[in-house]
Amino acid sequence: MMNVPFYSLDYVNRTLGDALRESFSDVLDSKWFIRGSRCAAFEEAFASYCGKKACVGVGNGFDALTLMLKASIQLGRLQQGDEVIVPANTFVATVLAVRAAGLVPVLVEPNPETCVLDVTRLAESCSEKTRAILVVHLYGRLADMPAVCEFAKAHGLLVFEDAAQSHGATLDDRNVIASEAKQSNAAAYSFYPTKNLGAMGDGGAVVTDDLELAQVVKSLGNYGSVEKYVNKYVGVNSRLDEVQAAILLAKLPYLDSWNARRQEIAARYCAEIKNPLVRVTPVPANPKSHVWHVFPVFSERRDELQNFLKDRGIETLIHYPIPPHKQEAFAGAVTRGELRHGALPIAEELARMELSIPMGPAMTDEQVTYVIESINAFA
Repeated sequence: MMNVPFYSLDYVNRTLGDALRESFSDVLDSKWFIRGSRCAAFEEAFASYCGKKACVGVGNGFDALTLMLKASIQLGRLQQGDEVIVPANTFVATVLAVRAAGLVPVLVEPNPETCVLDVTRLAESCSEKTRAILVVHLYGRLADMPAVCEFAKAHGLLVFEDAAQSHGATLDDRNVIASEAKQSNAAAYSFYPTKNLGAMGDGGAVVTDDLELAQVVKSLGNYGSVEKYVNKYVGVNSRLDEVQAAILLAKLPYLDSWNARRQEIAARYCAEIKNPLVRVTPVPANPKSHVWHVFPVFSERRDELQNFLKDRGIETLIHYPIPPHKQEAFAGAVTRGELRHGALPIAEELARMELSIPMGPAMTDEQVTYVIESINAFA
């Protein structure tokens, strides 16, 4: 029996061990730990990588989402109580961030094949209060940004991106979320340690072409100050520290090669998993538009499959077992006007059937083969 971890975090840290230790040592010697040269260098590098004009480092991905939306409120582009369309099968943090900004999430069904926002359902989901769409590139797959932006433009809506799982995904040959997606107002990233680009702790960022929005995000994350001891906004403390920025700066040059390995593994999974009891999501027409942060499979017998793989030494996870609208945290939210949604059978079915199998650049060809053979042996 072979042991296959879900994700080998120590692989990246072991591979770049000397560079990471040097990065930490440099910060230690600098005696400057918050908003220093490493953070500025990473912000510049990541903005360039994403094809955007600005990047603002913040404390975590949740804060990136929340501050991105709050900055839009401060600039008068949104108002508290406005509705924001969100995919119903996202991680709960997306919905929590909308609520934290004083906005109302409107949950919309995903496409059952791709698991990202179903653009054909946008029109029926809008009301006179809808002002924005928060797209989630779930599992690392880019949503149909050209179609989303076209719909938003026709209906006067803002477009934001939850890119917490899609570092490096692109619709063209450049490291840009998409040339069409430049119409989006901003994207929020998480650098949680297990992300495709992960820090040694929490971290996040907002990237945008809107320099005014970027400045407000930066101010909101620094107690609302525009200069020292001058507070224009009611802000919070959410800043990417120098250690995390230095670690991310050391890792960024390797992101494309790590994503390429994920894409190789995903191509094998999609081509070689043949068990009729297990469904895989298709590789997109443009393979670069999916960076496979997670590789999901779906089965009516999900729990049995998980136990079967566990017995064979294969670690799996579920993303996510309870959809946001079923969480106790949102009990009564619809009645109170804090959440809006209709029936969500697709999101509920995906939550019941989804199983995430091992994925990451550390996987060997032998491990990939073993996972495929094990899934095909499930009966």
